[in-house]
Amino acid sequence: MIVKIMKPAGSTFPGVNYNDKKIDKGKGELMLMKNFPSFINGSSNKEEVKSYLASVSKNEKVKKPQFHAALSTKFREHSKEELTKVAESFMDEMGYGDQPFIVVFHNDTENNHVHLVSTRVDKSTGKKINDSYEKLKSQKALAKVMEKMYGISNVENINKLLSYRISSLKQLELLLERNGFRLAQNKEDETKMDILKNGVREKTINGNQIVFDNKKNENRTKQIKAILSKYKELHSGTIFKVEDRRKQEAMLPEEKQDEDPEPKIEFESELQKKLKDTFGIDIIFHHKDGQKPFGYSLIDNKTGTVYKGSEIMKMNELFEFTSQTIDKRLFERLKDFNIPDKEIKTVLLNFLKAKHPENELHDFMLFENKKFKNKETFGAIRNDVREYLKTQNNDDVSIIKSEDGKYYAIHSKFHYIGELETLIGEKQFQNFLNPTVKTENKKEDSLEKVIDDFLLDMMKSSAAAKDPAEEELRKRKKRKSR
Repeated sequence: MIVKIMKPAGSTFPGVNYNDKKIDKGKGELMLMKNFPSFINGSSNKEEVKSYLASVSKNEKVKKPQFHAALSTKFREHSKEELTKVAESFMDEMGYGDQPFIVVFHNDTENNHVHLVSTRVDKSTGKKINDSYEKLKSQKALAKVMEKMYGISNVENINKLLSYRISSLKQLELLLERNGFRLAQNKEDETKMDILKNGVREKTINGNQIVFDNKKNENRTKQIKAILSKYKELHSGTIFKVEDRRKQEAMLPEEKQDEDPEPKIEFESELQKKLKDTFGIDIIFHHKDGQKPFGYSLIDNKTGTVYKGSEIMKMNELFEFTSQTIDKRLFERLKDFNIPDKEIKTVLLNFLKAKHPENELHDFMLFENKKFKNKETFGAIRNDVREYLKTQNNDDVSIIKSEDGKYYAIHSKFHYIGELETLIGEKQFQNFLNPTVKTENKKEDSLEKVIDDFLLDMMKSSAAAKDPAEEELRKRKKRKSR
């Protein structure tokens, strides 16, 4: 999960407008209004909310009183309810727990996220809430909340990593980097090193605390070699380059983002992902300036050991290198698709190549993924597809027919592909295949209703106990119930 603090804004509180527009368009949902008076609630309009925030923000020294932040999770890892709970605790940690604030969930991107809007003027004292080092403070606040709510402790993770067997400082740097940390020289004491995450110093260690150990468990080395030998026959070892420009783009103004900033380079394959997911074996390639790798390291998370790749198996025995390249954002989306078998992989690849030929996708860039979508996401997919079949109005949904005649539903936003019949049910699938039958059935039902209404009117207009019309209506209802 990540947090972003927006630039302070004026007393008109444009963040309220922004989120209100999202709600009006069906792309946002008000999840929480906290610390507002009873007459300002979920039924209040945006002007009332803005007026109240402005009324408690009267401080001539504070020209831009709006506080606006966003909390985002990767794809659908956290639900809107979970994000709201995180947001509430986050505001406490930031010193805004007693301030009036709103939390609005946005569903218009691939990543679940919420926006938080409040005032920087303390409603009790009229003074400005301390915003020194606010971005750094927000990273610390989120880390504290995640530890409290989910038991994710950066310090515990660091201590575990420091217990790994390493044979060089480079291996320690690599190990920390693969787990989201960075090793840096302490600015006050050259004998010490800082371990940081998102710019926050999590731990400081003395240089003499780092122990290099070249001894390896020979039995485990043989086991790893056997695993590599087996799985290289089962999964693709074709290597391609992944370019990540997200960090550079975030630091550049929009008009300069097309100037091709130097990307972060990684080399990936399906075999690497399978080894990491199944055995905790993480393979990282070493390269210079994005050129073909000259070696690799292997992190065995099961035993806490970092190996030189050549200690296990020669690189060229395991992998085949290509010059193909893919963008990191696209690569992460592809990895999130459910791809249980080669048949579905082929269908998805053909669809993506036809829809986005500019991406130049290849078979080896799509990895097997047998994980199911969670219940909430699957329900949203099914509802979207059913609605699409009625209206044909959803750019995220596509229905395609494979070469063998099967129909598949693809949801681009939720990274899903599946057989249409399994997704929507046999009855609705038959209606999809035979829309004329469905229309004729509706016409028959309508005609039946007209006749029934006519007979009922006749029955009401007659005083006879056993009117022929009544008897006919009774017979018709009896036949229907069979």
